[in-house]
Amino acid sequence: MQQPLYILAEGTSRTRGRSAQDSNIRAGKAVAEAVRTTLGPRGMDKMLVDSSGDVVITNDGATILEKMDIEHPAAQMIVEVSQTQEEEVGDGTTTAAVLTGELLAHAEDLLDSDLHPTVIVEGYTEAARIAQEAVDDMLLDVDLDDDLLQKVAESSMTGKGTGDITADVLAKHVVKGVRMVHEDADEKFHREDVRVMTRTGASSSATELVEGVVLDKEPVNENMPRAVEDATVAVLDMKLDVRKSEVDTEYNITSVDQLTAAIDAEDRELRGYSKALKDAGVDVVFCTKSIDDRVAGFLADAGILAFKSVKKSDARALARATGAKRLGSLTDIEESDLGHVDSVSIRKFGDDELTFVEGGAAAKAVTLFLRGGTEHVVDELERAINDSIDVVVAAIDMGGVVPGAGATEIAIADRIRSEAAGIEGRKQLAVEAYADAVEALPRTLAENTGMDPIDALVDLRARYEKEGIAGIISTGRAGEIGDPVEHGVIDPVAVKREAIESATEAATMIVRIDDVIAAK
Repeated sequence: MQQPLYILAEGTSRTRGRSAQDSNIRAGKAVAEAVRTTLGPRGMDKMLVDSSGDVVITNDGATILEKMDIEHPAAQMIVEVSQTQEEEVGDGTTTAAVLTGELLAHAEDLLDSDLHPTVIVEGYTEAARIAQEAVDDMLLDVDLDDDLLQKVAESSMTGKGTGDITADVLAKHVVKGVRMVHEDADEKFHREDVRVMTRTGASSSATELVEGVVLDKEPVNENMPRAVEDATVAVLDMKLDVRKSEVDTEYNITSVDQLTAAIDAEDRELRGYSKALKDAGVDVVFCTKSIDDRVAGFLADAGILAFKSVKKSDARALARATGAKRLGSLTDIEESDLGHVDSVSIRKFGDDELTFVEGGAAAKAVTLFLRGGTEHVVDELERAINDSIDVVVAAIDMGGVVPGAGATEIAIADRIRSEAAGIEGRKQLAVEAYADAVEALPRTLAENTGMDPIDALVDLRARYEKEGIAGIISTGRAGEIGDPVEHGVIDPVAVKREAIESATEAATMIVRIDDVIAAK
């Protein structure tokens, strides 16, 4: 009767109680520390080298955590927090990860003080509710005009390898591109309508906004025109090739006349594709499938520019940009099935050729054509531009903007502390700890800017009490306390809301775990 009862498979490990909590919290804190130094306009970059030697240089929180290949299950939850932040609002990934780590660090202190995890969770949840109210009170009563949206875009890009001067130019391109495809806030924004294409060989200041689509495609025949003005466009979802039977069949040819007849029939079919397109007045063809070499030759003879194996995503963008329908057959083509653009041209960049489709009749797609000196530069620039596009859309569609530079976090911490006094029981300690965790964000900003973090935090609190707004303003290689709105440092309110919500959920979930059972 005294024999032990085994219910887990042999080799299974189990960690319980405080040991499990300590292990999970340490893992979460370690992940947060990995990205802490990247926060803010003067944040540092990380170099990530994988097992095959590929190098990624970035300070984007979501990219860093994704490339780190984290295995610890609790640490992986913080990676998921940054990924959720990236998917929902496009920016604030480092903020969310650092806040999660700070909440866990303060939870560890509370556990050492014998607070039950449930009490901590209740306190954090209450503090998060107060924080969301404070964020709403920080909303700026301003019109979301182009100048303000440019500040939002620039704030998102600053510190991400774009350079202060270049960021201003890039922000203008981003806002103009978003406005072109998203004029009406009541209409749903299609993220794929603002595309990004990168090429090395020039400085980032050479980046341009293309009112249309840029494709990494070359014509299917060298004899086709290199540029077409005022072009009629067809987008095809079909093969321009000899039709094949759906069943296996054999044809026995017993004479030269029969062979000649078969070849002539095949030739007529292939010429028929070119004739149908020519008769419909088509100047340029974008085909998502293959184009037979003989058809390509016939199209070239007809003066039609054609591209094959176009990606489905590119075909969708072309259809939206040109107003064309995606056709599965060339039978009875009508004028309404075709699109129109001002020009289609082939441009050479080093050894590569790109196709520029500009001035679409529907004008529902734009492309930011990014340039950079090296692959690492354009990759980081692409990440920064994608984030800035997302935050501009978030500002338009998701509730407006709030002061950046840590000003909103200072306001949140002050509100939480002022209301914590009215909360009874030990839960009050968890609420106050939440305020301390939030203040770690402006403290980290100050540290990364070169300021003394303690002095900066004290000055921020004093300035906020006096003027109602205070943030860490980066000036040159130093930092100072000032009004972020006056300096154009502005963030979408959706970024703050999402960071608070996702960080709180992840931290409370990790704190509640008291048993870790790991298979062999």
